[in-house]
Amino acid sequence: MGVAELTDHLGLNHNAIRQHLAKLVAADLVVEAREATGRPGRPRLTYAVDAATDSRWGVVGAYERLSLLLAEVIRTGDAPLEVGRRQGRREAAAQGLGGDAESALGAVRDTIARQGFDPVLHREGSEVGIDLRACPFAATAIADPDTVCALHLGIAQGMTEGTDGLVVDELVARDPRRDQCELRLRIEPR
Repeated sequence: MGVAELTDHLGLNHNAIRQHLAKLVAADLVVEAREATGRPGRPRLTYAVDAATDSRWGVVGAYERLSLLLAEVIRTGDAPLEVGRRQGRREAAAQGLGGDAESALGAVRDTIARQGFDPVLHREGSEVGIDLRACPFAATAIADPDTVCALHLGIAQGMTEGTDGLVVDELVARDPRRDQCELRLRIEPR
């Protein structure tokens, strides 16, 4: 959310909102980001609950999310990739995702960020890469990368199923202690 949305919702002065947000950012409870608009002018600041707050304020933490997905793997007997795809479809439905590839790409990046992966997007023509600079599941991913990484690849695939031209190709998994993983996507022409 931005300052304007918070001001409208809470009915407080925007300066009071900014002061409170500054304290929440300093306490590592909220993260501040600049919204890339591609238009001239100062980019809007947005704020979100920091994924690292792990279950505070009713926010489900990284390992709690992982445990719920692993429990679904055990309960259903489905492969981690399929369980991830179902979760991705749930994420897409909750966000009202569908339609154009650019919007879907932003939603995938934002979802990955909320999960704590600290993503950085880079493009070369129709090829898109999202570097995952942090792994919130590093210890578990080292112990069982086939399961953990398949779940997250499936989430990205499930999120992009109903989109117009955004395809997830692969998740290049690396040792999260030494290097960053990369999610590779492409935008297909209509």
